[in-house]
Amino acid sequence: MHYEKNERVVILKEFTVCYTFENEFITEKIIKKWNVKKENIEKEIIEKMERYKYFIVKNDEERYVINPYLVRYLRVLKEKKLSLIK
Repeated sequence: MHYEKNERVVILKEFTVCYTFENEFITEKIIKKWNVKKENIEKEIIEKMERYKYFIVKNDEERYVINPYLVRYLRVLKEKKLSLIK
């Protein structure tokens, strides 16, 4: 890759998170700084689930209002590096 002198490259990570319920699952993509790990994402989501009665999950299709008590399983499936040019 070749970048111009005045361009700045920003490295980010995209995480795919899967929420599993009794009869379905919902995935969402979360974008964070390059130095964030899967464990940090899991911890952040678990804290959110413990703190709020409901929270919103957004994916490509729609937005979901989720009751954390209905989530059976939470998993960070994959992690992908993204490069953005500013």
